[in-house]
Amino acid sequence: MQVPDPPELERVELDPKETALLVLDVQNRNCNEERRPRCVATLPRIRKLLETARSSNVQVVYSLTRGADRSDVREEVAPMDGEEIVSSSVDKFQGTDLEGILAAGDIKTVMVVGTSAHGAVLHTATGAALRDLRVVVPVDCISSSDRYPEQYTVWHLANAPGSRRHVLLSRSDLIHM
Repeated sequence: MQVPDPPELERVELDPKETALLVLDVQNRNCNEERRPRCVATLPRIRKLLETARSSNVQVVYSLTRGADRSDVREEVAPMDGEEIVSSSVDKFQGTDLEGILAAGDIKTVMVVGTSAHGAVLHTATGAALRDLRVVVPVDCISSSDRYPEQYTVWHLANAPGSRRHVLLSRSDLIHM
């Protein structure tokens, strides 16, 4: 099997009034040196993107795995008071009010970052695309237990019929708000 070339990453200019940053499942129990060191490596980039988003008044929404609570989010990227949190399995739209939260903010674009690239990131980004949202995925802010699920997720989002027309692949330093 031939591994495809990586997709080109795009420079992205976002309108803060129409954008939300979704921080998916970055929790102590799944984002640590023992279980998922690749996630720990993304924390400085997610934190910087989060700081830029907050200073630009971009809406921030967190997700948690089932059974987790606010205190489970990694301290480096912890939610601030007033930032929404949803809890679900891999598709953060499923069984939550995420769609309503985004609609209430007149959100047209979501940036998706977090861990379990082949779970939460893939399915939530696809769910957003299927809802006609523009989806920006900074590939340096997603992680899994190893590189292959991350590669697959990026390839899938760039090529699958449900997502390819809505997803922009980027890198955190190529995103401007």
